[in-house]
Amino acid sequence: MNKLLRLIQHRLWDETDAARALDPAALARIEERVRQSEQHHAGEICVCVEASLPLSYLWRGASSRDRAITQFGKLKVWDTEGNNGVLIYLLLVERKVEIVADRGLNHHVSAAQWQAVLETMRSEFQAGRFEAGLLKAVDQVDVLLRAHCPLPEGQTPVNELVDGVTLG
Repeated sequence: MNKLLRLIQHRLWDETDAARALDPAALARIEERVRQSEQHHAGEICVCVEASLPLSYLWRGASSRDRAITQFGKLKVWDTEGNNGVLIYLLLVERKVEIVADRGLNHHVSAAQWQAVLETMRSEFQAGRFEAGLLKAVDQVDVLLRAHCPLPEGQTPVNELVDGVTLG
């Protein structure tokens, strides 16, 4: 995509577009799904939805993956005790999705498994079903976390990250 065209497209999208894509009720349902999921494993799920990239990213031609990795650090998803945090990232203007997982989970999950989660999200997002795509992604990540980061018997889950969707 032409750099100037990309810049214009991103400048036309803002937080109100994110709020339109995911209303307060949808955000509450996603937050509840994350909260329920985290009762059954030792991992952490973080969801971040941004309408567009910051100007500095556009200027240097950065990708949605670059931004997702930055948000992974900024939201402290990497800072969980078990190194088992997962960021589900959606860039609305480009309908791009990314998953960034910490090393405690990532070395157990194959690239094909992550690709399957991404494909599920992409198909929903291309149809404009953002809530459905995010809920399906949370469910699929939940399955992976239950398999590879089970909650030890008798242990109460510790919530290390915010369960709500971060909008930007």
